[in-house]
Amino acid sequence: MTSSAAAVATRYAGARLPRVEDNRLLTGHGTFVDDVTRPGMLHACFVRSPFARARIKRIDATAALALPGVQAVFVAADLNPDVREAWHAVAGKDVPDTPRPPLAEDEAKFVGDPVALVVADSRYIAEDAVELVDVDYEPLPAVADFTKAVNSDVVVHEAYPDNVAGGMGGAPPDEETFSSAAHVTSAHVYQQIYAPVPIETRGLVAEWEAASRELTMWASTQTPHELRAFAARLLGIPSQNVRVIMRDTGGGFGQKVVPMREDMCIMLAARKVRGALKWIEDRRENLMAAGQARHVDGDVRMAFDADGNILAADIDFMQDVGAYPTPYPVLTTAAIGMFFPGPYRVPKASFNYKTVFSNTAGLAAYRGPWQYETLTREILLDIAAREMGMDPVELRRRNILRGDEMPYFNPNGMPYEHVAPADTFEQAVKILDHEGFRKEQKDALEQGRYLGLGFSAYIEPTGAATGHLATEGATIRMEPTGRINVYVNGGSTGNSLETTVVQLTADALGANIDDVSTIQGDTAVTPYGAGTQGSRSGPMTAGAVNEAGAILRKQIIAMAAHLLEADESDIELANSRATVRTDPEKSVSFADLAYRSYYEPGQLPPGMAATLEATARFTSQAMIHWANATHACTCEVDIETGHVTLTRYIVSEDVGPMINPNVVEGQIAGGTVQGIGGALLENMVYDESGNPLSSTFVDYLLPTATEVPAIEYGHVEIPGPGVGGYKGCGEGGAIGSTPAVINAINDALAPLGVTLTRLPASPVAIVDLIEKAKAEQESGASGKDR
Repeated sequence: MTSSAAAVATRYAGARLPRVEDNRLLTGHGTFVDDVTRPGMLHACFVRSPFARARIKRIDATAALALPGVQAVFVAADLNPDVREAWHAVAGKDVPDTPRPPLAEDEAKFVGDPVALVVADSRYIAEDAVELVDVDYEPLPAVADFTKAVNSDVVVHEAYPDNVAGGMGGAPPDEETFSSAAHVTSAHVYQQIYAPVPIETRGLVAEWEAASRELTMWASTQTPHELRAFAARLLGIPSQNVRVIMRDTGGGFGQKVVPMREDMCIMLAARKVRGALKWIEDRRENLMAAGQARHVDGDVRMAFDADGNILAADIDFMQDVGAYPTPYPVLTTAAIGMFFPGPYRVPKASFNYKTVFSNTAGLAAYRGPWQYETLTREILLDIAAREMGMDPVELRRRNILRGDEMPYFNPNGMPYEHVAPADTFEQAVKILDHEGFRKEQKDALEQGRYLGLGFSAYIEPTGAATGHLATEGATIRMEPTGRINVYVNGGSTGNSLETTVVQLTADALGANIDDVSTIQGDTAVTPYGAGTQGSRSGPMTAGAVNEAGAILRKQIIAMAAHLLEADESDIELANSRATVRTDPEKSVSFADLAYRSYYEPGQLPPGMAATLEATARFTSQAMIHWANATHACTCEVDIETGHVTLTRYIVSEDVGPMINPNVVEGQIAGGTVQGIGGALLENMVYDESGNPLSSTFVDYLLPTATEVPAIEYGHVEIPGPGVGGYKGCGEGGAIGSTPAVINAINDALAPLGVTLTRLPASPVAIVDLIEKAKAEQESGASGKDR
């Protein structure tokens, strides 16, 4: 941080200001991809495989092409050979990747696999034409259950004959520690598929200008600059010939980080048709083909000494990557093992995993893609506490890391610092009134009511500074009116980047916040950035605004000092004015400064530039900004119906100083609700043949206001290592909520001898476990189903 930046007062950062986006969005004046209309625009619709695995023997588009309004039908032979390069920056060009053809070649590999692309004058005609494309399929055996895929007779990709996409092992388990420990707890935890399901599905408008060989795209994306670079690589054209415009995006949650196969098809086809080409995904397509998430199966165990101190932790798991995974979540699978020790004092840790292909939709990124490590660890801790006759709060209290232990390296080498997990944990316990709840729970049980309490603690990396994620740019310009525009790469998908960037810029320059606006998401005018992913936006945009703001602030002060005949050191900026600190009567407005700079530059002294604009790049010197939180959930379970009612929900989180507490709490709430959905409702089910059984919202259930209690917030503010001490907050809610809910259910059902470790905790699953436990008790069995 520069000395001039260090002296900047914060007037707006930390304030609960209304979102600047809200007026536009709430009055229906947002611009989403489907709002984009271009002259002569055509519409695209995909022909998708109805089989999980089938040989494509022939595609006859004769009838479809005869339909009035149909302009073209493309198959793999038309589009796939035009691919030049198809690597993503998140992985890099030298990292081996799995197959990802734009259209299915020879064989369809999941239900929903795109096998042809229809282009027509309207979406309605295109959808009608899809039904007329005659595809001769030869159905083949499929493997839909990834737990049975390794070395199956069915091979998803010939290049991977054992169906194992990859894997990694850390240090081997210390079996001597496990065999000699006073207590060892183990569990088998299965997490179902659930998906990001953004309110706005995927969409793209691509317009090719043949004369200039330029491509313009309007996209629903989290990473406009990476989409631009990917398109240039894919088509083999200079990147300066590609422009991506991202206006408003209705949610991404990781699904829109990297371009997927359908996006590739639209880019390739755009050069072959007249006019712009629009593709808007419908909800059924989104659920069938936009990518699955989570879906992990594994065994976890922990060894404890006689006092309940953790001695060792081990996780062995496999993750389903479907047929065509995107690279991001496959790479983050390793994080499940690396982060498994969590925010606890764990002397020894080990992990082993495989990523496995199946004939289902490919794995896509989803908010906290390594969440399984928190899910399994926190469930295991609660089971261990009950087995040792200890309250789960006490077990965590004995093992959770304190601030005075930082820096701390977990046994897998992850360097924790600038965090105090014990602080968020104790704050959550206090807000809950733990002892009061235990009394209420005991009294309720005597009345035949089953109340439960679940905790979940985690530590997460935010703003990880690796590869292209390590840098971010910003341009700040004072316009001739004295008002200010800040240009950032964008990717805002509901996470309020517009608001926080405006707050940061107003502080950086001493401007009134009403005088600051932001422009994002247009690659023609914004600096390169990696977009919204990995909870990076807060710390990285703060760094970029700080760098550019410091340059522009220095220029404003120099101009003001000349006009006011004062020393630069005596100039202060506030309220969109420059004032002489020792003589407040002497001041000049930003509007006056800008007027002189743009319209009367001759009044400036020789050698002083008339520039009121600065572009700068911030490169993070901190590898990771660690955030952490504790979630606490209480519930009541109806043991007759299996219905779960959440009664309280508390989140204590440390994301450093908050740029805008409303935004932070909104991010926590959004993630928390998604995690609650994953615990109780959401389940993307396939039958044994690979047919999706939940491709509409009738079958794929999402949480609503009736399932979610009011969320109570606690904040611990430990500054991170970067500019302003800010840490990211985008993914934590979704990481911590699922295990907290499952632990609350298991706590409620503990008197019945029930422990649920196969998600989701649906009513039928809960009733089945209760009935099974009852039958075992009646037959004298003492084991628990896990």
